[in-house]
Amino acid sequence: MAVTVLSPSSGPHDVSTTLNYYKPREGDSDEPYRYIYLTPPPGKLEHNLGEDQQPVVVHDARGREQDFSLDTNGFQFVKHVSAEREFVDEERIKSVYYKEVEELLKNVTGAKKVFIFDTTIRFDGRKGSRGTLRGIFRPHARSLLTGIQERVHIDQTYEASVKRVHQFLGADADRLLKSRFRLINIWRPIENPVYHRPLAVSDWRFLDQTSDLVPVQYIYPDRIGANFSVRYNPAHQWWYLSQQTPEEVTLIKCYDSETDRARLTPHSAFWDSTTPEGAPHRQSIELRAFVFDDE
Repeated sequence: MAVTVLSPSSGPHDVSTTLNYYKPREGDSDEPYRYIYLTPPPGKLEHNLGEDQQPVVVHDARGREQDFSLDTNGFQFVKHVSAEREFVDEERIKSVYYKEVEELLKNVTGAKKVFIFDTTIRFDGRKGSRGTLRGIFRPHARSLLTGIQERVHIDQTYEASVKRVHQFLGADADRLLKSRFRLINIWRPIENPVYHRPLAVSDWRFLDQTSDLVPVQYIYPDRIGANFSVRYNPAHQWWYLSQQTPEEVTLIKCYDSETDRARLTPHSAFWDSTTPEGAPHRQSIELRAFVFDDE
């Protein structure tokens, strides 16, 4: 079936939708938590995160891509053509795509050292999605095939970001952390433009750090981590890139050791009711990388 696409003359495609924010689960007094790859103890749920569905408008950045930057808004849209197209071969992703992303981050941020520690390939689980991918690969850390994340979140808390550096870089961590350190998520569509469940990012300048961010303990078999869930705030401003292509990358800041600029960006997939019938379902790859100003 043919897919109807938006023409440039139609202008920005802002979307009225709902996003899943955080609220405490009714009757649960525990601090927020989630068990990952681990069976909860008897009497414990897998997680105790409630959902607060709130109406928002996600504004289209198409035609305004240059207006956004990592240090001002916490996210940035970048044109980048990769030699890798399919993202189904572990060794090729590591040997080709990792090197491309390292150079991209150095060029965009001016950093001297980049260390990629996590890879996630997302798809919607429908029959045939990522059907040629053979299993789950683990280049440095947790890397997985997973469904699409439809909860407003930030990938790491401030404290957890620093702990991750110590986890992966060991004896070099203290030295590297003396310089500016960022944790950046590099998000790219695979194979087709994004029609279903695009990625929304929230402008840092309209976030209230003191009341909007909710630390959630992530309990793994071998460690304790944490990310931020986010409480609803009507001041939040949301953006996305309509029909984002595999040649367009979204850089999402998850941590910055500098405190006088954007330090992180809430993000989530969202539902667009105007998605054309027959449009391909979303597939995407994201890498998470430590970015250091010194070597």
